[in-house]
Amino acid sequence: MTLLQPNSLCIEKQRPRLALTLGDPAGVGPEVILKALGQIEFAQNYDVTVVGSKTQLMTTYEKLSQHCSENFANPEELKILDIEIKDTITIGIGDAASGAASFAYMQAAIARTKMGEFDAIVTGPIAKSAWKAAGYNYPGQTELLAKLAGVTRYGMLFVARSPHTNWTLRTLLATTHIPLRQVAYALTPELLASKLDLLVECLQQDFGLERPRIAIAGLNPHSGESGQLGREEQDWLIPWLEKERCDRPHVQLDGPIPPDTMWVKPSQAWYGTIDSKRAADGYLALYHDQGLIPVKQLAFDRAVNTSIGLPFVRTSPDHGTAFDIAGKGIADATSMIAAIQLAVELVCKRISSGVLRGSNPQSLTLDS
Repeated sequence: MTLLQPNSLCIEKQRPRLALTLGDPAGVGPEVILKALGQIEFAQNYDVTVVGSKTQLMTTYEKLSQHCSENFANPEELKILDIEIKDTITIGIGDAASGAASFAYMQAAIARTKMGEFDAIVTGPIAKSAWKAAGYNYPGQTELLAKLAGVTRYGMLFVARSPHTNWTLRTLLATTHIPLRQVAYALTPELLASKLDLLVECLQQDFGLERPRIAIAGLNPHSGESGQLGREEQDWLIPWLEKERCDRPHVQLDGPIPPDTMWVKPSQAWYGTIDSKRAADGYLALYHDQGLIPVKQLAFDRAVNTSIGLPFVRTSPDHGTAFDIAGKGIADATSMIAAIQLAVELVCKRISSGVLRGSNPQSLTLDS
């Protein structure tokens, strides 16, 4: 894969400084990071620090040396914020030990980023069950990032660039890691307004779309079909959307679009069967699987989970720990590479716009 290069303005001010966390050390995180960093472009264009256990990285490197023909980085040649762990990690088995380790990596990366050492965090995949076994009851990394960053307004945006047309799919989830039966109760006009604010700001500031077009999904089949298949659209979603259209004349809001047809144009734009201008700039899905089934169907190996609303950039590959293939040398690093690419692009955009700024090349701080 050919990586995008940071723009010259970004390089003149400072190479983007990235913290890459290993994720769960029993999973494929260490492998996909070494494979991603095996791309020659990284060394000259990005300032990368891996946050995790050097011992675990060396173990992974030795396994890859025996079984993998792809290019991969040698940990001895990497910058590593070494966080060693006392308990034994068993490759392929996520447990309290691996959960405690991945949590410690995240804590360290967030703390160093808040102090201004890094511009962005790219996180390896973790296992929520392992975090829980270690005594950490967070729904996921996004919620931990938000808490430690001190923000209450944040969102999970999934970004993927089509290899066929270069069109970019951007999908924000209104609700995330909650049971399906709770979705209808969690959704409110206030929640959707907050998520829409985040999405509009992100599209404008991070992607340069001043007058974005956003598609908003309905909740029920056929968007309720005039109340015959559910009342949420009639009772509050449509009135809320009409008010938002009046309040946001600079944004085109389409919807509520029946969930079974909302993803037709994105699919066509992805594969080039329609002009990509006919697809929206952003998509607001109302619950986890409504948004992520189509995202993963189109872009399972290259989608990026992006946390928006944080005071720093955070991206992550959109795949799990894959314990079943950990240690076998067959994990695909495409999504990790895409996550690093996007982090670099967003950092460069924020540097050029003044959101990230520094008085000298070694001091880039978060603009409060």
